[in-house]
Amino acid sequence: MTPTADSMTRSISVLGRLGVFPVMRLSLPGRRLLAYLALKRQPMPRGVAAAQLWPDMPDDAARANLRRALWHVPAGWICALGDELGLDATCDLATAHGVAARALAGDSVALGDIALLSNDILPGWYEEWAVAEQDAFHLLRVQALEAICRSMLAAGQLALAIQAGAAAIAADPLRESAAEALIDAHLAQRNRYDAVRCFRSLAERLDRELGVEPDPALAERVVGLGRGGC
Repeated sequence: MTPTADSMTRSISVLGRLGVFPVMRLSLPGRRLLAYLALKRQPMPRGVAAAQLWPDMPDDAARANLRRALWHVPAGWICALGDELGLDATCDLATAHGVAARALAGDSVALGDIALLSNDILPGWYEEWAVAEQDAFHLLRVQALEAICRSMLAAGQLALAIQAGAAAIAADPLRESAAEALIDAHLAQRNRYDAVRCFRSLAERLDRELGVEPDPALAERVVGLGRGGC
């Protein structure tokens, strides 16, 4: 389904929270339907959408709820093509996927791209149709942030490398490879204190959560750098 020219004036945000622009009042059914289509990122058959949005209801009741939800969404936001429904608006999730793809390919990114990858999809939404997308994107953004940290370090863009590494650790505090990338960036900037603090924080979390120690090779590199506090 090709977006219309008018869709460029409408946008939906699902990273960090649900937001629609221009701002408008939406009922709960309308919000859920827009969020669902934004996460799917492709047109969905009405029957599939109804079954996934109302999984505990009979098909007829679920389809009736879908029709009511469509009535609650202002005209222009959802396109219908045959039996399929699609979002006719731009979405920050599509932009984030593009940024992640560039990052994993080793391309240069900007500070705004790192900020975009620093949020999860719809925190606090626990519906089944959202959880799978949340988990997949969380892993993707952590991998992308770690890749940015390493590529920016290689390019000598140390401030960006540290921002990306810190965001990766904030998203996954037990990810040793991300901690190692951030430690490398701190050391390249000659910030031994921050490097040691990052390592000690990782060691404490691994011990508390998993009862294990950091990789010995990483520990050996950090030993002797100084007396960093946490």
